[in-house]
Order: sequence, then structure tokens, then C-alpha cells
Amino acid sequence: MMKNETRKVICQNKKAHHDYFIEDTYECGISLLGTEIKSIRLGKVSINEAYCYVEKGEMLISGMHISKYEQGNLFNHDPDRLKKLLLHKKEIIRLQSKVMREGYTLIPLVIYLTKGRCKVELGLAKGKKLYDKRESLKEKTINREMEKLNR
Repeated sequence: MMKNETRKVICQNKKAHHDYFIEDTYECGISLLGTEIKSIRLGKVSINEAYCYVEKGEMLISGMHISKYEQGNLFNHDPDRLKKLLLHKKEIIRLQSKVMREGYTLIPLVIYLTKGRCKVELGLAKGKKLYDKRESLKEKTINREMEKLNR
């Protein structure tokens, strides 16, 4: 993983850890238009309902909303268009096989800028059941109370 000094977090999917067990994470680039990257730099992006899938050997992200750029003209982008993720072919094949066989889901966890490039951190996730969510909330509150007592 890269140092956090060079990583400027733009957007996080905060409900991902509540709704899913995150097994593994992958860093990948994203193919964007000019007005899309300008909107992302302003922080006008949402990945709460986004997910990833493989189609024709390419990794695509769907449900990622990038608001229109304010100073854009008639060449402004479509806010909900499919975006291509940049991964190596072997990684795409490995992820596709896990999604198909083992029932995993690919969800974006974080969008960040590093060295002027926009990157997406993908999580290989398995859905939680309701009782799993309740159990993780119990553990969270117990840990929080223990922290308060230790102070």
C-alpha cells in the first residue's frame, strides 16, 4: 500500500464494511473524461450504490455518480455513464472467476488521487446477513466502551 501522504481521499463507501465482509482489496485506475476528473477533484462523486463487473474482458464500474462540471459546456459528461477500470488481464480473469464461482461481489471502497491520477480501491466482498450486521455492531459498541474505560 502507498503512503498516506501522497494519497488524497476524495470519496469513501462507508456502508461497505457494514454490509459486506471485505476479503481482499485491489487498487486500479479509472478511465475518465476531462470534465469528470475536474468534478472528482472538487469532490462531487458518489460510490454508495456502485458495483463492478466484467464484460467482454473489461472491468466496468456501474452506479458511480459523478456530478456535471459547473464550468463545463455542451461537451459535459453523462453523470451515470459506465466507466472502465484499468487492471491487468490476469487480475480481471482472477476476479471474474471468484465472482462467478464463489459468490463474491466487487464494490468500490475508496476513490482517491495519487500523483495527479484518480485511483479506485476495489473490495472483494461477501454479503453479510442481518445477524452478522447485528453481531458486528455489538462488537463495535463493546470496543468503544472498553476504550472509554481505559482512558
